[in-house]
Amino acid sequence: MRFSVNIPNFGDFADVRNVTKVAVAAEQVGWDGLFVWDHVLHRRHQGRPFADPWMLLTAAALATTRIRLGTLLTPVPRYRPQQLARQVATLDHMSGGRAVFAAGLGGPIEDEYLSFGDTAEPHVLAERLDEGLDLLGRYWSGEPVNHHGGHYEVRDVTLLPATVQRPRPPVWIGGFWPRRRPMRRAAQWDGAVPLFETARHGVVPDAADVRELVAYVSKHRTADAAHPYEFVLGGATPLDPAKAKDVIGPLHDAGATWWDERQIQTGPDLDRLTPVLRRVEAGPPTL
Repeated sequence: MRFSVNIPNFGDFADVRNVTKVAVAAEQVGWDGLFVWDHVLHRRHQGRPFADPWMLLTAAALATTRIRLGTLLTPVPRYRPQQLARQVATLDHMSGGRAVFAAGLGGPIEDEYLSFGDTAEPHVLAERLDEGLDLLGRYWSGEPVNHHGGHYEVRDVTLLPATVQRPRPPVWIGGFWPRRRPMRRAAQWDGAVPLFETARHGVVPDAADVRELVAYVSKHRTADAAHPYEFVLGGATPLDPAKAKDVIGPLHDAGATWWDERQIQTGPDLDRLTPVLRRVEAGPPTL
């Protein structure tokens, strides 16, 4: 099992220097990844400063040499695929092949889409997500792309350089369990990053729910997908390693392969450097 740190891209973490502090500390004490949110607007947190996640990850890449870096998660339908492809490929090169790409619809949909005059129809956004993911994989190949789809048009485009990781960076897909469609989508890629209707961001999910999710995704994996598959779960664990082990152990046994350390979304420490850094410096849980 591997362990990552999760921070929002607002509040104290809108300051790239604070994100760099977290990234360096995480690498020094043995964490395996740093993941940041990708929001342009979240009205629950309005009034706080926000930063571009790719700029934050650039700073983290330059300050580290080992940990995995990425967003959790990027709302693909909010981007132009060609722009997003360049950002991820640049991060992959800058980090020496350490980028992870986690994708989904994002949200709140009303904030991230409707506030800017975009559609809030989930089925339209889902179509753009699937079509966008297909295009991203093709752009990252460094091969010519021609595409005529329901939402995007591409005419003889080659985006170079290709990503360092071949055939592309790992793609993880997010969604709320027990909604089936996002997890069927996740089964076609490299990992699932579920939130749970019964355990929102920062709350540790129930092991029985995790077993059900793992079984469902595994059932829908394609036959030729022989490479390792990631189940990325998250929540807040205690500083005490033994107590943290009691929290994570049952989830590991249920099939989790990554633990993403988070703050409670509704709590006071979500976007504050000091408590997050304190947890990071205590080190990842042990099993």
